Amino acid sequence: MTYLNIQRVKKFLNKFHLRKRDTIILGIFILSLFPIAYLSTPSVVTVTQNIVSEDNRSVESDVSIVPTSATLEEMVVVTHVETPEAVKAIYMTSWVAGSVSFRNELVSLIETTELNSVVIDIKDYSGTVSFRISDPLLISIGSHENRIQDIRQFIKQLHDKNIYVIGRITVFQDSYLANARPDLAIKKESDGTVWVDYKNISYIDPGAREMWDYIVALSKESYAYGFDELNYDYIRFPSDGNMFDIYFPFSEERVLADPDRGKALILQEFFSYLNQELDSEGVVLSADVFGMTTTNYDDLNIGQILELIEPYFDYIAPMVYPSHYPVGFNNWENPNLFPYEVVKYSLDRGVERLILANSSPLKLRPWLQDFDYGGDYDVEEVRAQIQAVYDAGLTSWMLWAASNIYTRGALEPN
Repeated sequence: MTYLNIQRVKKFLNKFHLRKRDTIILGIFILSLFPIAYLSTPSVVTVTQNIVSEDNRSVESDVSIVPTSATLEEMVVVTHVETPEAVKAIYMTSWVAGSVSFRNELVSLIETTELNSVVIDIKDYSGTVSFRISDPLLISIGSHENRIQDIRQFIKQLHDKNIYVIGRITVFQDSYLANARPDLAIKKESDGTVWVDYKNISYIDPGAREMWDYIVALSKESYAYGFDELNYDYIRFPSDGNMFDIYFPFSEERVLADPDRGKALILQEFFSYLNQELDSEGVVLSADVFGMTTTNYDDLNIGQILELIEPYFDYIAPMVYPSHYPVGFNNWENPNLFPYEVVKYSLDRGVERLILANSSPLKLRPWLQDFDYGGDYDVEEVRAQIQAVYDAGLTSWMLWAASNIYTRGALEPN
């Protein structure tokens, strides 16, 4: 609500010749009908406008206007920060990024420790986009929820602190779009309805090129908002639902024709398209992959083969969470009890493969585990994983905790 509108409310109330106390009470009631965001904006903009006086003369007058949050967003000058030589990041959900108090705690953690980067959800597992969008294609899909109302302002605040901002886009795992456009979704072979995994989440067929255009449009808009790097997750076929009753409307023929590499080749085409469309924008691109992508040469039945992913991204982020490796992996009965060894072994294999592919091992920037799943992850376990990264000859890492609560003691002070 602008300053001018507040003055109009005052004039309206004065017509009733109310006592000062009654005027204040009624004024508060009327103002309460307006969104609180308009009353709490921190900046005032002075503009000059022509006002016609009572004797019909036009005069110039400076008027103070409290801008709306949307206006403040539009006023932000977008900048980008160079990628740190060694990225040390934590993950932040869109809900946390939209909560000033919670996000400030994480920003403080970054400022006071060795951390220098943050990963923020742009589109999460639900398919919901976290902020206002302007691209007509994105608007037509209607997936935005505006959880982070001041996204550009927040990114600028991070940049002012020299914090590198990575935007995470969950790609083919997308229940919103699957419901809005079931023709693009992976189906049940038995009845043609939308397939869901064991968490009741649905997927878009990776061969659906309309989805590719959607992701490109979202990527371009996100970069224009100030994100320094775009990180793509769930760039794969599903793995944990009923795989005996599944049908890929856009990919089925190619998958059946080449069971070993069909999925991987479809994804490779998507990666190539993504890279091609965003190259001219100067966007830094990174890809999240299964941890075992560094140790397995098959596609893990999800379409991820390291050598077919690497050429199209600036960074590869294997999720080497020890809790996510199977019993008996590399002869460890319980890999969760060997956080250093699991991470070191997995990254060593990845380094070897990137060297053989004539690529830089420093492209590897693993996700590390800072959550209790199958074990108690505290200072010793988190720090052991970080040390394994360094001992594998790498410099960058990212910590994942869905709770957004991180083990401060595992981080070196700034």
